[in-house]
Amino acid sequence: MKINLPTDVENIIQTLETAGFEAYAVGGCVRDTLLGRAPKDWDVTTSAKPEEVKSLFSHTIDTGIEHGTVTVMCNHVGYEVTTYRIDGEYEDARHPKEVTFTSNLAEDLRRRDFTINAMAYSPNAGLVDLFEGAEDLENHVIRCVGNAHERFSEDALRMLRAIRFSAQLGFEIQDETCDAIRDLADTIQKISAERIATELIKTIMSDHPQDFRKAYELGLTKYILPEFDAMMNTPQVSKHHMYNVGEHTLASLDHIEAEKVLRLAMLLHDVAKPLCISIDEEGQNHFYGHPQKGAEMAVKILRRLKLDNDTIKKVKTLVYYHDERKPATPIHMRRMMNEIGVEMLPSLFAVKYADVMAQSDYRKDEKLAYIESLRAEYQGCLDRGECVSLKNLAVNGADLLEIGVSQGKQVGEMLKFLLEIVLEQPEKNTREELLQVAQKQKTSKSL
Repeated sequence: MKINLPTDVENIIQTLETAGFEAYAVGGCVRDTLLGRAPKDWDVTTSAKPEEVKSLFSHTIDTGIEHGTVTVMCNHVGYEVTTYRIDGEYEDARHPKEVTFTSNLAEDLRRRDFTINAMAYSPNAGLVDLFEGAEDLENHVIRCVGNAHERFSEDALRMLRAIRFSAQLGFEIQDETCDAIRDLADTIQKISAERIATELIKTIMSDHPQDFRKAYELGLTKYILPEFDAMMNTPQVSKHHMYNVGEHTLASLDHIEAEKVLRLAMLLHDVAKPLCISIDEEGQNHFYGHPQKGAEMAVKILRRLKLDNDTIKKVKTLVYYHDERKPATPIHMRRMMNEIGVEMLPSLFAVKYADVMAQSDYRKDEKLAYIESLRAEYQGCLDRGECVSLKNLAVNGADLLEIGVSQGKQVGEMLKFLLEIVLEQPEKNTREELLQVAQKQKTSKSL
């Protein structure tokens, strides 16, 4: 089996082999190439020690030299070159206490997580596949190298990686591997929030985001996102719904662009429903106040996962407004643009669309038509260049000072007063008109 390696990777391997060492492309890049995908990164494994690698290349970076990794720079691109190694005892379900270098490729491949990631390739030796990874690729299976309980005991994050690879590749997780995840799910608590967040986000941003369900079925969400367990156990007895809250959430992920903020917003848009549920006389469920409560919960959850403030702010906004149903009129659209933000509204429309698409067919066409009318009004406001914020107001603080408005708080209050007028009557956004209004308002207040 021949794999076409990038020229730089082939040159790195050839340089190491010429010096008397073994060297192979290894891991995800081999997997992706066999799948016909373009690898994001190319990694090389070698029998050469880190110092020996450094001596052979003019530009290297010590990225993880204690674990045997040196980054070799070629044409402004970095390639990680790692010495064959055997991991020592794992004390924290994440990191080996020590790493021992070896000259045996098989020992290095044996320590890896899944069979599909434990293949190596060099132009001279061809494909080295000691654990039937190519067969698992062909059969669309995620399977641990060796004993699954041992692999997950070494590194608990591998349990989430199994689900992530399943979602990214559309593969099933082998039964023994699933059993080990169920048995060891509680050990995920030893993993840092940042690493958990990375795997969670990669999973929901994949081509199969509904595979996040496996994290629930295998007992992981109980520890990383217990709010999702509550969602999976909250029914929606309503003409508008055909799924429980959790299944509706998973279905909605399929209907929105694979962008971090959007997928997180869909994951959390109904997170407060379990807390806000009520049942009317007819046995129908209602979830009054869930968008507002959900926005608060989303902030707490995303902070717990150590996400950045910008992401948290945007997700909070989308959750808060996802169920708002103001009339699709120019005045209401201008107010939405002012309150929510011009740049956020396309994302909000996308969230609303995904939400509706994951509901029942009851009045679905009407709901979708409403979203399209919102989009049309939004575009109309943009096309007409209507003022929806202070920065587009035809006057500013300096103009108001010139006509005698007192400096400080009064200027801010007057600008807000003028903006309210313009939001109602956009044609009044001229310097002359607004200064006249400001003059009258100043005079009336001084009487």
